[in-house]
Parts: sequence; C-alpha cells; structure tokens
Amino acid sequence: MATILQRSFRRKPVSSMAAETGADSGGGELARSIGLFQLAMIGVGATIGTGIFFVLTEAVPAAGPAVVWSFVIAGVVAGLTAVCYAELASAVPVSGSSYSYAYATLGEVVAMGVAACLLLEYGVSSAAVAVGWSEYLNQLLGNLFGVAIPDVLSNSPEEGGIINLPAIVLVALCALLLIRGASESAAVNATMVLIKLAVLVLFIVVGISGWNTDNFADFAPFGVTGITGAAGIIFFSYIGLDAVSTAGEEVRNPRRTMPLAILIALATVTVVYVLVALVAVAAQPAAEFEGQEAGLSAILESVTGQAWPGTLIAAGAVISIFSVTLVTIYGQTRILFAIGRDGMLPRFFSTVNPRTRTPVNNTIVVAIAVALLAGLLPINFLAEMTSIGTLVAFTVVSVGVIILRRTAPDLPRGFKVPGYPVVPILSILGCIWIIVGLRTITILVFLIWVAVVLVWYYAYGIRHSRLGEPGTQVEDRA
Repeated sequence: MATILQRSFRRKPVSSMAAETGADSGGGELARSIGLFQLAMIGVGATIGTGIFFVLTEAVPAAGPAVVWSFVIAGVVAGLTAVCYAELASAVPVSGSSYSYAYATLGEVVAMGVAACLLLEYGVSSAAVAVGWSEYLNQLLGNLFGVAIPDVLSNSPEEGGIINLPAIVLVALCALLLIRGASESAAVNATMVLIKLAVLVLFIVVGISGWNTDNFADFAPFGVTGITGAAGIIFFSYIGLDAVSTAGEEVRNPRRTMPLAILIALATVTVVYVLVALVAVAAQPAAEFEGQEAGLSAILESVTGQAWPGTLIAAGAVISIFSVTLVTIYGQTRILFAIGRDGMLPRFFSTVNPRTRTPVNNTIVVAIAVALLAGLLPINFLAEMTSIGTLVAFTVVSVGVIILRRTAPDLPRGFKVPGYPVVPILSILGCIWIIVGLRTITILVFLIWVAVVLVWYYAYGIRHSRLGEPGTQVEDRA
C-alpha cells in the first residue's frame, strides 16, 4: 500500500489529461468554441485595465516617478514566465492552468498548493478590479449626470462606507454572462477589449500634451526598495497571462492556439502599460497620485481643462474593467472545475450544465465569494494578496518547464522556451525577487491561506483523488 508521502507526490500523466479532455481529438466535456483572436483578447482583457486604470494610485506613492521602471520590471518578469506558460500550455492543453501543470510535473500535494495560489489570485483579483470599477463608475456618473453613488454604498467599511454595492452588481452581471456560455462571454470580452485599447491610445495621444519633465525630478525617492515594492503591487494585473491557460479545454486546436495567444497578449499588454504609465507620470506630479480615484480621467481633465476626455476615459474604464472581472471569474471557475474533476473537491464543482456546457454550480459559488470580498475590503490589500498568489503560481510554472523537459522530453510541444534553461531560471529568480519586496503581513496571510488548503487536501482531497482509484494510471515521485 502506498505511503502518505507517495500518495502526496503522485503525478497525473499528461497522456491521461489529454485523453480525458480531448485535447488532440477536439472533444471534451466543455465546448471547444474559442479561437485565437478571442483567446488572445481573454489575455489582454484580463490584464489591461486591471493595473493601468487604477493601480497607479497605489504604485506611484510607493516608487515615485520610477514607477515606470516598476512596470518594466513586472513586464520583464511576466514575459520570462509567459514563454514558460506558452510551452506548458502547448504540451498540457487542459483547464486548470498552473494547477494542472503542477499536477503533471511536481505531484498532487504541490498541485493543491498551487491551487491555493490560483484561487487566491483569481478570487481576490476579481474583487480588486470590481472595487476599481466602482470608482470609475462614480466618476462617469458625476461627469454625465452630476450625481454619484453615496459613499456609504460605494466604499468598504474600512474606507468609511457600509458596502461597495456597484462592485457586487458587477460581479453578479459577470456571473450571469458566464453561466450563459463560454463562447458568448469570449465574444463580449473581445468587443470590450477593443474599446479599452482605443481609450488608452486616446489617453496617450492627449496626455502627452501635458508632458512636464519637472515631474521626473525626484525620480526614485524610495530607491530600489520602492521600485520593487511597486512592481509587486502592479504584478497582480499580469494574471491575464495565466487566464489564457485556464481556457485549455474550450479552445480549438489548443496546442497551437494557446502559446500564440499568450505571446500576443504579452506583447500588447507590456507596450500599452509602459506607454500609459510614462505619460501619466509625466503629466502629473507623483504626490497627486496618492488617494486619487479614477486617476487617468483626472489626469486628462487637468491636462485639457475640459471634462470630455476624462468622461471618455471613465466610460472606457467602466467597460474595460468589466472585461477584467469577467475573465478572472471565468478563470477561477475553470480551475475549480479541474480540481473537482480530479476528485479533490466535491463533484458539485465539476458538474456541467448539459445545455450551456458551463460549470454553473461553481460559477455561483465563486460569484458569492468574490462579491463579499469586493463589497467589504479595500483595494490596496486585495491587490497585494493577488500579487503573491500570481508570483508563486508563475514560479511553479517555470519550475514545471524544467521538470517536464526531463521527464517527458518527447511530449508534443507546439512551442518551446527559447534560451532554455536560462529563461525559466531567470523567471524563477525574478518572481522570488518581487515576492521578497512584499509586505510581511501579505506573506503571512498568504502562508496561512495555503496551510488551510493543505489541511483540506489531507482531510479530504488525498482520500477522494481519482488517482487513488483502482486501475488509474499514476506516475510516482516518492
């Protein structure tokens, strides 16, 4: 009989995953209805909008004008990891993202630890962007109609309100769309992404007229520590690169489509982020970012002396942050689906509606949990908690590339990491570097959360895992 250690590190063969999900046959329990453009827009949609529309108000006070370098650092680390994701997504094209990759390369208990990161990453980021959406909605209502949602109904208790009602409404709308179907959700998201890109190009074109070199005078007031700390806050927006890999079972020709979509999303996001951050810092003194709601709108209003550019930015933010919330909630539901199918969560979480072919049960559960977080917690804490979950998941993906190259060198891969093994090693080191810059309380809360999930694994998951069923193919590590 296998020991607990052996059971903890049993691996799920990639061949079993591919057969189970129809990766090479075009089948699977979920509907394969998403093409390359829609998938790339899922990555862009989950990334652009999250950071750039409102995280500048958290990141600039931490780094000063040097926040531009924070965006570059976050982008470089994300880029190193993105090519690792591209290889694993082409080799293991299934739902579950880095949870599934860890299951195939590092073992079951590590996969559950990664699942803890992903559930934190997606759930908390959904809540964070929903809070940011509330800020821009108030800005838009004020500009268009001269009204605003009362503070008691648009702020968390810590910020003097009772509940953030707009954030809760947004989560509910996203859940309803996801229940309707993945294809419909992807089409709506692609439309919203194109709108947000147009709006951000407008910001760059108009905002650059307010360029003031004096705003770069005290460039890095908090030194390297401030720059890396801000990079940690920003990094949570790069969750979009992981979101692409959660769609593995709903993509046509996944071995080719997934790596291409990840690389397209990375290139688009990095260029737009750096340009918008550079223009924003040049147009407004760093001291004015702190506590500033709907920052990009306020910057354009100040530069032009008119309300219309800010109104347009606010409208674009309302649309684009909707798409971010939609994709991050989508990602979490697919990860829960994969864990439930593997038996480490109750079957309830992997039940698929026969008509829409979507996991309706876990979509409802996720929506309730995210709505509570968004309604009751402030954005700065939510952003940091998402960053650490993302960074740990990214680290595991980079390690997974190295292991899978050794354990399954002949596995079909639609993409291979260039510069191997230097690139995955640099990705690992970059993620650790940013993690070290996060606040101690953030790391502590994260470790407690992972411990809770591992307690669940040893109390329930290890006994109910489908790899423990007689006749199931397993790869042992211990």
